[in-house]
Amino acid sequence: MKLSEIKEILPALENVEFQLENGTLIPEHFHVTEVGIITKHFIDCGGTIRSERVVNFQLWNANDLEHRLKPSKLLNIITLSEEKLGIEDREIEVEYQSETIGKYDLNFNGNHFILRNKQTACLANDACGIPTEKQKVKLSELNNACCAPNSGCC
Repeated sequence: MKLSEIKEILPALENVEFQLENGTLIPEHFHVTEVGIITKHFIDCGGTIRSERVVNFQLWNANDLEHRLKPSKLLNIITLSEEKLGIEDREIEVEYQSETIGKYDLNFNGNHFILRNKQTACLANDACGIPTEKQKVKLSELNNACCAPNSGCC
């Protein structure tokens, strides 16, 4: 989800509610402790230099059980971040504390903002030496004509 998308959704909501992909709700007394831009400049295992930029939201649960972040307040935080930090309309990455700090992509299901699990991946498959997964084929479905006696294919 891009920053512009959350800005379009927030005015229509009564409450801001986040949920993990497995269905677990983030406690409603969470705080958004940071909104910023994160730039990652790196080299992949194939030697290609890459750069990524994402808008970052950090969610935090405090012992402030009466706290409720209203959509207008989050919209104000986003607007201030855009003005003061020059944040562009980029994909949002959410940091949330579980066993360690997890990083999540963001979606919206009509009721809740969903923290979608992120996965690691090799960006240089051709240089990595990892074989591509072979397609499984049932031998009974093969056309036997390709390997007929004296066809030269076997």
